Amino acid sequence: MIEQDFKFKGVCKNVEKGSVAWSSPSNIALVKYWGKKENQIPANPSISFTLNHCKTTTTLTFAKRHTSNDFSFEIFLDGALEENFKPKIESFFKRIENYLPFLKDYHFKIETSNSFPHSSGIASSASGMSALALCLMSMEKDLSDGLKMTDDYFNMKASFLARLGSGSACRSIEGDVIVWGTHSEIKGSSNLFGIKYPNEIHDNFKDYQDTILLVDKGEKQVSSTVGHDLMHNHPFAQERFKQADVNLSKLKAILKAGDLKGFIEIVESEALTLHAMMMTSLPYFILMKPNTLEIINKIWKFRAEMDLPICFTLDAGANVHVLYPKKNAKIILEFIQNELVAYCQNQHYICDQVGFGACKIKE
Repeated sequence: MIEQDFKFKGVCKNVEKGSVAWSSPSNIALVKYWGKKENQIPANPSISFTLNHCKTTTTLTFAKRHTSNDFSFEIFLDGALEENFKPKIESFFKRIENYLPFLKDYHFKIETSNSFPHSSGIASSASGMSALALCLMSMEKDLSDGLKMTDDYFNMKASFLARLGSGSACRSIEGDVIVWGTHSEIKGSSNLFGIKYPNEIHDNFKDYQDTILLVDKGEKQVSSTVGHDLMHNHPFAQERFKQADVNLSKLKAILKAGDLKGFIEIVESEALTLHAMMMTSLPYFILMKPNTLEIINKIWKFRAEMDLPICFTLDAGANVHVLYPKKNAKIILEFIQNELVAYCQNQHYICDQVGFGACKIKE
């Protein structure tokens, strides 16, 4: 598929008003995407677990307008009007207008809520933008007069649109393992949208658990957009992009073999590399907190002593994602509750697991 394939091809039905709602999960990257080119194109491929419980629910209500010179919308978070979100949505609409030409014909009310703290290292932009993209695709489907749309095309275009709002959002449409970015060894992989990982996955990884330790529930020190931009002149950027490509090749064999030790090595190395890129950029940032490091060291100690396949990963923030197979959940959860929760803000943590993507909410 190329960009032209996502242009609106139908004739718009005259629909005066309507409403649609979707729930879409966040995701956690195993091989990280960090750095992007124009039009939200990733500088390297990435692969992620789709989460199940950490999600955004968005209701999109639309009504026909008499004038259509600009975009018209209002956005609410947990019932409160959020003017701070308007520039991001405005930018998103500008990027996708060529693919959804009816956007200026309607006034939109966007009502959204998260099941987790906003802007705290869990990818709320991924779940939020993917939920909005899915609502817009449902709207396109309703407006398209006489045009049949397959589920595959629906999901692919939703991922394509979501990417233009937030890069990682394109990995939240489906699950359980999603690849975004062209990779020579992964058939169908694309820079334009995420795809379900097409290769064999061992049972060891089918029911993986993710316990998210909320070390800091406040706003991140630096936004992901700023972080990505810092890769443009980064002295180590090109080597980092090569490393991600190689790690994805390695992970392909690991996922097939069920190699838990190899999985841990790749995932933890990727997490630390992401933060190393931020620490060695100009300007530079340290996104981990002292309690982040305490948790990491305790995980390493516990793993060495108990010989259990527990590991961590991080997004661009202080919170820690603790990953482990479901079969080891009882003893690892006891360790988390007894040893790690004390390092969380207000002892707050979220038990999540690998999920299978977004779902439409019935009217």
